[in-house]
Amino acid sequence: MLTINEIDVYYGAIHALKKMSLAVEEGTIVTLIGANGAGKTTTLKTISGILRPKNGTVVYKGKDISKTAPEKIVSLGISQVPEGRRVFQTMSVMENLEMGAYLRKDKKEIAADMENVFVRFPRLKERRKQMAGTLSGGEQQMLAIGRALMARPELLLMDEPSMGLAPLLVKEIFEIIKDINARGTTILLVEQNANMALSIADQAFVIETGEIVLKGSAQQLMKSEEVKKAYLGG
Repeated sequence: MLTINEIDVYYGAIHALKKMSLAVEEGTIVTLIGANGAGKTTTLKTISGILRPKNGTVVYKGKDISKTAPEKIVSLGISQVPEGRRVFQTMSVMENLEMGAYLRKDKKEIAADMENVFVRFPRLKERRKQMAGTLSGGEQQMLAIGRALMARPELLLMDEPSMGLAPLLVKEIFEIIKDINARGTTILLVEQNANMALSIADQAFVIETGEIVLKGSAQQLMKSEEVKKAYLGG
């Protein structure tokens, strides 16, 4: 579904991603794990079109999207749940969800999708008229996921969905990710909680200083001594 071929991405003079390649098969959960500053968020921003690779290509469903504008990438079926949630603080829960469907014109189906978000996240339904900035961290994360789903993505990019959440909520968010995938959405998950990420993923890549250093099935990486030492506290 998605192939990244040897991309080089720079922030000014800083070489953030170095000849990086990875692939995401349709219907799977793929996780990208690594330390802070390794290049995980940069990878997602490059797929979303927010950053442009200097070399290499990003290919989605056979089409090179390396130079495609971010809003066009959303219309092709790729949505992102950004790091730190980034909800529109001074807008209500419903307005945030409507923003997720900004490019859509099918009003009846938008209403049905919003209802589906409320079924999945009953707390958001209770707080639908509340300003997003007044929600708890967990509720904001649910809203960020709901907003991304309103674009009806085929590929969902998730950046650190468990960041700053209590352990019980982390478990809940990961159950939601599994459910979204089970209903047909392919997921590329960037996550510092390597244990949780590997427990739900099919494939996994380890990134260090902008380079993929290990890849394989999530099960293989869970058993790797290198990964255990560096990321699983083993």
